[in-house]
Amino acid sequence: MNLTTNPTLSNSDLINYVESKYLKNNTLITKKKSTIKIGDIVRIGYLIPEGEKERTQYYEGLIIAINNRQIGKSFIIRRTVQNIGIEQIFVLNSPKIISITKKQSSKVRRSKLYFLRELRGKSTRLKIKF
Repeated sequence: MNLTTNPTLSNSDLINYVESKYLKNNTLITKKKSTIKIGDIVRIGYLIPEGEKERTQYYEGLIIAINNRQIGKSFIIRRTVQNIGIEQIFVLNSPKIISITKKQSSKVRRSKLYFLRELRGKSTRLKIKF
């Protein structure tokens, strides 16, 4: 499909065309995609601008949901700080994410772990997968 020969493309066709070109050229997506799963405890390093400089901040937590939308793939990480649950959404293919390291895997039987939001203390622990 060539954009110059067919100027009457719909918006969804145009988005699919751009995504397919990007997916073919970027092998980093497949590397990151295969490493993370629901129930993993991961440590993500992402860039934060501070004035004129940028620094790396690390965020560690449990992956409770993954939304698969090709380039727009995102995931929600939950962690508890001083008995307050904090969730943050990360876009997998963001240029701000510089590292994803898996700390631990857990055995889960759900695709979304939203039920952990209501639990407190030791009841939020998951079985470790060896």
